[in-house]
Amino acid sequence: MVALHALFRAIAQAKDEQTLRSHISAEMSQYFTATRCGLFFFHQTHLIDKAILIALSPQYNPVARYLLEHHAPVHEALVVEPKTWKLICPRPDHYHVMAGPIVSTGKLVGALGFTRQQDIPAFDSQNLTDLSAICLHISTWVTMTQAQHPPLQTAGLTSREVEIATLVARGCRNAEISRELWITENSVKQALKRMFRKLEVSSRTQMLAKLSTVAQSQQLPKW
Repeated sequence: MVALHALFRAIAQAKDEQTLRSHISAEMSQYFTATRCGLFFFHQTHLIDKAILIALSPQYNPVARYLLEHHAPVHEALVVEPKTWKLICPRPDHYHVMAGPIVSTGKLVGALGFTRQQDIPAFDSQNLTDLSAICLHISTWVTMTQAQHPPLQTAGLTSREVEIATLVARGCRNAEISRELWITENSVKQALKRMFRKLEVSSRTQMLAKLSTVAQSQQLPKW
């Protein structure tokens, strides 16, 4: 059985979101005897299947709505009757669900979710308590990680170009940016060339310096 403190250590040691997600999802699934486990960050919704986004919508899903309104862990039995939940989510591997909030600077920035199939008992209050502790550690990790990386904003770049610049600022190479954004490595190279032209720079270092200057002049909040 995975110890809760082992999960805390794994969270603290994660270098980035991809590492956080890949290195601890199996351990968390084992800890909660979950059929599925998912860690979602809302700034990465472009990487999430549209059907999943609809299923996670607060307008459609009472569990998601509870997370948005209360910023507290919840399982389906707390917000809806079993018969109603089956209508909302008929999938057999989502017979029971539990989700917790990832919060940074007072805002809901993501969610950690678990599901169980019908032959596994429902999530209980102890599960919610443990999930609350895990979400607190992930929320702290997110806040600390964001504080180490100032925002990169400029009117001249597209939202995708800002994403690429942010990954460059984190020290990612073209291949790593390609994997993170699900685009080809050549697309990354071409995007960087366009960004250099827009910003009138000739290197990544100059680009980051100029973007940081723009962010400071606009007095943008740290993230």
